[in-house]
Amino acid sequence: MNVSVPQKNISDLVIELASLPDETEWVEFKENNEDPQLIGEYISALSNAAAMAGQVYGYLVWGIRDSDHAIVGTSFKPGQAKIGNEEIENWLLRMVSPKINFEFFNVSVQEQDVVVLRIERAYGHPVRFQDTEFIRIGTYKKKLKEFPQKERELWRLFDRTPFERLIALENVRGEDVLRMLDYPAYFDLMDQPLPGTPNEILNALSSEKFIELSGSGGWNISNLGALLFAKNLSDFQNLARKAARVIQYRGAGRIDTLKEQVGTRGYANGFDGLVGYIEALLPANEIVGRAIRKDVPMFPPSQFGKFWPML
Repeated sequence: MNVSVPQKNISDLVIELASLPDETEWVEFKENNEDPQLIGEYISALSNAAAMAGQVYGYLVWGIRDSDHAIVGTSFKPGQAKIGNEEIENWLLRMVSPKINFEFFNVSVQEQDVVVLRIERAYGHPVRFQDTEFIRIGTYKKKLKEFPQKERELWRLFDRTPFERLIALENVRGEDVLRMLDYPAYFDLMDQPLPGTPNEILNALSSEKFIELSGSGGWNISNLGALLFAKNLSDFQNLARKAARVIQYRGAGRIDTLKEQVGTRGYANGFDGLVGYIEALLPANEIVGRAIRKDVPMFPPSQFGKFWPML
């Protein structure tokens, strides 16, 4: 699932990347090279390099001159590029494993056409292209197996960095953090009064590792914060597929689906709604009293509530 990113954000990103003093291990600049094989190798190399550098994404940018980082434009059009009859993006998705998110962006910067390929960092396992793992050594793309020390370092990184501590969204303004995270739900669940100022709210969220200060003056939202308290998980491209899902099947098997509901909120702030949806699907007995009838669930609601501390 792709999340819409404003063109200005991409334009600002291009200018920021072009201003880097040197080509870093997690950024590569090209002008017009559109060799699919090369692009696939760079997806692997930049994803693994971004993980080692502590970055959320690696970037391959067309339209910036490598020698002086001048924005010169490009003729590369990823939407028109194909391998045989297959679109290049679909082909790359098949060739890269494990599956990571990457996306092409077309943007005009200083009246020049620029293409940005944003690549999710590796986690859990080095990213491979056609069964080969690549890495960046300085500004050179190399096979990871040729540098066993780098390979060991990458695996140690995966071992000591839990998924929850990874960054879901980087360098977000404070007001956008408060817009995307359901912070009132956090204070309500913790039985704490809502702080009086935005800075106090942000500091409280930071103390729980839901957010952290970025190097650019904004905030990074962690996977933990987004998964628990997102108002809409689709705001976080790398987490949208982890939304809670309830499937009702006919009978005892898992072949005939009756209903499927995909949640949009975080696990903590969406828990009550999830339980309510499940309760509505459960069978109930109709009890007839002297004057009224009422439905009594066959499974008391309290049976669901007891699972809350486990989340």
